[in-house]
Amino acid sequence: MLLSIVIPAYNEEKRIGASLQELQAFLPNHFEQTEVIVVNDGSSDRTSDVVESFVKPCGMHRLMLIELTQNRGKGAAVKAGIERAKGDYILFMDADLSTPLSEIAKVLLPIQQGKDIAIGSRATKNANIIERQPFYRESMGKIFNLLVRLLVVNGISDTQCGFKAFRREVAKEIFKRLQTTRFGFDVEVLLWAKVLGYSVEEVGVTWINSPHSRVSPIRDSLEMLWSLFRIRRQVYVSFKQASKNGNLNVKYGESSLR
Repeated sequence: MLLSIVIPAYNEEKRIGASLQELQAFLPNHFEQTEVIVVNDGSSDRTSDVVESFVKPCGMHRLMLIELTQNRGKGAAVKAGIERAKGDYILFMDADLSTPLSEIAKVLLPIQQGKDIAIGSRATKNANIIERQPFYRESMGKIFNLLVRLLVVNGISDTQCGFKAFRREVAKEIFKRLQTTRFGFDVEVLLWAKVLGYSVEEVGVTWINSPHSRVSPIRDSLEMLWSLFRIRRQVYVSFKQASKNGNLNVKYGESSLR
Protein backbone atom coordinates (compact mmCIF):
# COMPACT_ATOMS: atom_id res chain seq x y z
CA MET A 1 0.00 0.00 0.00
CA LEU A 2 1.64 3.22 -1.16
CA LEU A 3 -0.64 5.93 0.23
CA SER A 4 -3.16 6.00 3.07
CA ILE A 5 -5.51 8.99 3.34
CA VAL A 6 -7.29 9.53 6.65
CA ILE A 7 -10.40 11.72 6.69
CA PRO A 8 -12.06 12.59 10.02
CA ALA A 9 -15.78 13.23 9.60
CA TYR A 10 -18.35 14.66 11.98
CA ASN A 11 -21.86 15.36 10.67
CA GLU A 12 -20.58 15.53 7.08
CA GLU A 13 -23.66 14.00 5.42
CA LYS A 14 -24.03 16.93 3.01
CA ARG A 15 -20.38 17.14 1.92
CA ILE A 16 -18.71 13.75 2.27
CA GLY A 17 -20.41 12.15 -0.75
CA ALA A 18 -19.08 14.75 -3.20
CA SER A 19 -15.62 14.50 -1.64
CA LEU A 20 -15.53 10.71 -1.95
CA GLN A 21 -16.70 10.91 -5.57
CA GLU A 22 -13.82 13.27 -6.28
CA LEU A 23 -11.34 10.99 -4.51
CA GLN A 24 -12.47 7.89 -6.37
CA ALA A 25 -12.11 9.72 -9.68
CA PHE A 26 -8.73 11.28 -8.86
CA LEU A 27 -6.68 8.65 -7.04
CA PRO A 28 -6.52 5.83 -9.66
CA ASN A 29 -5.11 8.30 -12.19
CA HIS A 30 -2.31 9.49 -9.91
CA PHE A 31 -1.34 6.68 -7.50
CA GLU A 32 -0.83 2.96 -8.03
CA GLN A 33 -2.25 1.91 -4.67
CA THR A 34 -4.28 3.85 -2.12
CA GLU A 35 -6.57 3.36 0.82
CA VAL A 36 -8.97 6.01 2.05
CA ILE A 37 -9.99 5.67 5.70
CA VAL A 38 -13.00 7.73 6.76
CA VAL A 39 -13.40 7.95 10.54
CA ASN A 40 -16.95 8.80 11.54
CA ASP A 41 -16.55 10.71 14.80
CA GLY A 42 -19.90 9.87 16.40
CA SER A 43 -22.00 11.78 13.88
CA SER A 44 -25.70 12.28 14.56
CA ASP A 45 -26.63 12.52 10.87
CA ARG A 46 -26.33 10.06 7.95
CA THR A 47 -22.57 10.42 7.47
CA SER A 48 -22.04 6.66 7.93
CA ASP A 49 -24.76 5.74 5.43
CA VAL A 50 -23.27 8.01 2.78
CA VAL A 51 -19.76 6.63 3.30
CA GLU A 52 -20.99 3.03 3.33
CA SER A 53 -22.40 3.52 -0.17
CA PHE A 54 -18.84 4.19 -1.41
CA VAL A 55 -16.99 1.51 0.57
CA LYS A 56 -14.62 -0.66 -1.51
CA PRO A 57 -13.04 -3.23 0.83
CA CYS A 58 -10.48 -4.58 -1.64
CA GLY A 59 -8.66 -3.79 -4.86
CA MET A 60 -5.86 -1.36 -5.61
CA HIS A 61 -7.87 1.64 -4.44
CA ARG A 62 -9.98 0.76 -1.44
CA LEU A 63 -12.14 2.77 0.93
CA MET A 64 -13.01 1.80 4.50
CA LEU A 65 -15.09 3.27 7.30
CA ILE A 66 -14.21 3.36 10.98
CA GLU A 67 -17.00 4.13 13.44
CA LEU A 68 -16.43 5.91 16.75
CA THR A 69 -19.49 5.32 18.92
CA GLN A 70 -19.44 8.85 20.34
CA ASN A 71 -18.01 12.20 19.33
CA ARG A 72 -14.42 12.28 20.63
CA GLY A 73 -12.90 15.10 18.60
CA LYS A 74 -10.88 15.55 15.43
CA GLY A 75 -7.61 14.52 17.06
CA ALA A 76 -9.09 11.25 18.30
CA ALA A 77 -10.61 10.54 14.88
CA VAL A 78 -7.32 11.14 13.03
CA LYS A 79 -5.49 8.98 15.57
CA ALA A 80 -7.98 6.13 15.06
CA GLY A 81 -7.46 6.30 11.30
CA ILE A 82 -3.67 6.41 11.50
CA GLU A 83 -3.64 3.41 13.84
CA ARG A 84 -5.33 1.39 11.06
CA ALA A 85 -3.42 2.86 8.12
CA LYS A 86 -1.03 0.58 6.23
CA GLY A 87 0.43 2.94 3.61
CA ASP A 88 4.11 3.75 3.21
CA TYR A 89 2.94 7.36 3.37
CA ILE A 90 0.03 8.52 5.53
CA LEU A 91 -1.79 11.78 4.91
CA PHE A 92 -4.77 13.23 6.72
CA MET A 93 -7.08 15.81 5.17
CA ASP A 94 -10.37 17.53 5.91
CA ALA A 95 -13.64 16.11 4.62
CA ASP A 96 -14.51 19.30 2.73
CA LEU A 97 -11.33 19.08 0.58
CA SER A 98 -10.43 22.71 1.38
CA THR A 99 -7.00 21.77 0.05
CA PRO A 100 -7.55 20.31 -3.44
CA LEU A 101 -6.46 16.75 -4.20
CA SER A 102 -3.97 18.08 -6.75
CA GLU A 103 -1.85 19.22 -3.77
CA ILE A 104 -1.25 15.66 -2.52
CA ALA A 105 1.77 15.16 -4.76
CA LYS A 106 3.21 18.52 -3.70
CA VAL A 107 3.03 17.60 -0.01
CA LEU A 108 4.37 14.08 -0.56
CA LEU A 109 7.40 15.31 -2.51
CA PRO A 110 9.50 16.41 0.51
CA ILE A 111 8.91 13.01 2.13
CA GLN A 112 9.96 11.24 -1.04
CA GLN A 113 13.10 13.38 -0.92
CA GLY A 114 13.93 12.38 2.66
CA LYS A 115 11.84 14.47 5.05
CA ASP A 116 9.85 12.73 7.78
CA ILE A 117 6.81 15.04 7.78
CA ALA A 118 5.40 17.56 5.32
CA ILE A 119 2.58 19.90 6.32
CA GLY A 120 0.37 22.04 4.14
CA SER A 121 0.56 25.75 4.89
CA ARG A 122 -1.59 28.75 4.09
CA ALA A 123 1.03 31.17 5.42
CA THR A 124 4.11 30.62 3.25
CA LYS A 125 4.95 32.78 0.24
CA ASN A 126 3.99 30.13 -2.29
CA ALA A 127 0.59 29.38 -0.71
CA ASN A 128 -2.41 30.08 -2.95
CA ILE A 129 -5.51 31.20 -1.05
CA ILE A 130 -8.38 31.15 -3.53
CA GLU A 131 -11.10 32.05 -1.04
CA ARG A 132 -10.10 33.55 2.28
CA GLN A 133 -11.70 33.01 5.65
CA PRO A 134 -13.79 35.82 7.14
CA PHE A 135 -11.56 38.52 8.63
CA TYR A 136 -12.27 37.56 12.24
CA ARG A 137 -11.40 33.89 11.64
CA GLU A 138 -8.22 34.74 9.77
CA SER A 139 -7.15 37.17 12.49
CA MET A 140 -7.83 34.63 15.24
CA GLY A 141 -5.81 32.03 13.33
CA LYS A 142 -2.82 34.37 13.04
CA ILE A 143 -2.96 35.16 16.75
CA PHE A 144 -3.19 31.46 17.60
CA ASN A 145 -0.19 30.61 15.44
CA LEU A 146 1.81 33.42 17.05
CA LEU A 147 1.01 31.99 20.48
CA VAL A 148 1.99 28.50 19.29
CA ARG A 149 5.40 29.83 18.22
CA LEU A 150 5.88 31.69 21.49
CA LEU A 151 4.60 29.01 23.89
CA VAL A 152 4.95 25.57 22.31
CA VAL A 153 6.86 25.03 19.07
CA ASN A 154 8.68 27.61 17.01
CA GLY A 155 9.41 27.65 13.30
CA ILE A 156 5.98 26.69 11.93
CA SER A 157 3.91 29.47 10.41
CA ASP A 158 0.65 27.50 10.04
CA THR A 159 0.07 24.59 12.41
CA GLN A 160 -3.66 24.23 11.75
CA CYS A 161 -3.96 23.50 8.04
CA GLY A 162 -5.67 20.11 7.91
CA PHE A 163 -3.36 18.62 5.29
CA LYS A 164 -0.37 16.78 6.76
CA ALA A 165 1.69 13.84 5.47
CA PHE A 166 4.06 11.45 7.27
CA ARG A 167 6.26 8.47 6.71
CA ARG A 168 4.33 5.51 8.11
CA GLU A 169 6.73 4.77 10.98
CA VAL A 170 6.82 8.47 11.92
CA ALA A 171 3.03 8.77 12.02
CA LYS A 172 2.73 5.62 14.14
CA GLU A 173 5.39 6.79 16.58
CA ILE A 174 3.84 10.23 17.07
CA PHE A 175 0.16 9.33 17.14
CA LYS A 176 0.56 6.49 19.63
CA ARG A 177 1.63 9.23 22.07
CA LEU A 178 -1.07 11.74 21.15
CA GLN A 179 -3.29 12.82 24.05
CA THR A 180 -5.07 15.88 22.63
CA THR A 181 -8.39 14.71 21.21
CA ARG A 182 -9.80 17.91 19.74
CA PHE A 183 -8.66 20.76 17.52
CA GLY A 184 -5.38 21.53 19.31
CA PHE A 185 -4.01 18.10 18.37
CA ASP A 186 -1.98 19.48 15.43
CA VAL A 187 0.19 21.43 17.85
CA GLU A 188 0.89 18.35 19.96
CA VAL A 189 1.75 16.37 16.81
CA LEU A 190 4.31 18.99 15.77
CA LEU A 191 5.75 19.27 19.27
CA TRP A 192 6.26 15.50 19.38
CA ALA A 193 7.92 15.74 15.96
CA LYS A 194 10.38 18.25 17.40
CA VAL A 195 10.97 16.26 20.58
CA LEU A 196 11.56 13.02 18.70
CA GLY A 197 13.91 14.68 16.24
CA TYR A 198 11.85 14.31 13.07
CA SER A 199 12.34 16.67 10.15
CA VAL A 200 9.33 18.81 9.16
CA GLU A 201 8.89 20.79 5.95
CA GLU A 202 6.14 23.36 5.53
CA VAL A 203 4.68 23.36 2.00
CA GLY A 204 2.57 26.18 0.61
CA VAL A 205 -0.69 24.78 -0.74
CA THR A 206 -3.77 25.94 -2.56
CA TRP A 207 -6.61 26.45 -0.09
CA ILE A 208 -10.28 27.30 -0.47
CA ASN A 209 -12.25 28.37 2.60
CA SER A 210 -15.33 26.30 3.38
CA PRO A 211 -18.21 28.50 4.53
CA HIS A 212 -19.57 25.59 6.60
CA SER A 213 -16.63 25.16 8.99
CA ARG A 214 -17.22 22.94 12.05
CA VAL A 215 -14.86 25.09 14.13
CA SER A 216 -16.67 27.43 16.54
CA PRO A 217 -14.86 30.79 16.53
CA ILE A 218 -15.48 31.21 20.27
CA ARG A 219 -15.83 27.80 21.94
CA ASP A 220 -13.19 25.95 19.93
CA SER A 221 -10.79 28.90 19.88
CA LEU A 222 -10.89 29.13 23.67
CA GLU A 223 -10.39 25.38 23.96
CA MET A 224 -7.44 25.50 21.56
CA LEU A 225 -5.88 28.39 23.48
CA TRP A 226 -6.17 26.52 26.76
CA SER A 227 -4.77 23.41 25.13
CA LEU A 228 -1.48 25.19 24.39
CA PHE A 229 -0.67 25.35 28.09
CA ARG A 230 -1.78 21.74 28.61
CA ILE A 231 0.06 20.27 25.60
CA ARG A 232 3.54 21.41 26.57
CA ARG A 233 3.11 19.98 30.06
CA GLN A 234 1.65 16.69 28.77
CA VAL A 235 4.42 16.13 26.27
CA TYR A 236 7.08 17.06 28.83
CA VAL A 237 5.73 14.53 31.35
CA SER A 238 5.29 11.81 28.70
CA PHE A 239 8.77 12.45 27.28
CA LYS A 240 10.43 12.16 30.68
CA GLN A 241 8.48 9.02 31.55
CA ALA A 242 9.27 7.37 28.21
CA SER A 243 12.95 8.28 28.59
CA LYS A 244 13.00 6.75 32.06
CA ASN A 245 11.37 3.56 30.80
CA GLY A 246 13.61 3.31 27.74
CA ASN A 247 10.57 3.59 25.50
CA LEU A 248 11.66 6.54 23.41
CA ASN A 249 12.77 6.41 19.79
CA VAL A 250 14.61 9.68 19.13
CA LYS A 251 15.77 9.88 15.53
CA TYR A 252 18.54 12.43 15.70
CA GLY A 253 20.50 11.96 18.91
CA GLU A 254 19.55 13.43 22.26
CA SER A 255 16.39 15.52 22.32
CA SER A 256 14.92 17.81 24.94
CA LEU A 257 12.11 20.26 25.57
CA ARG A 258 13.39 23.80 25.79
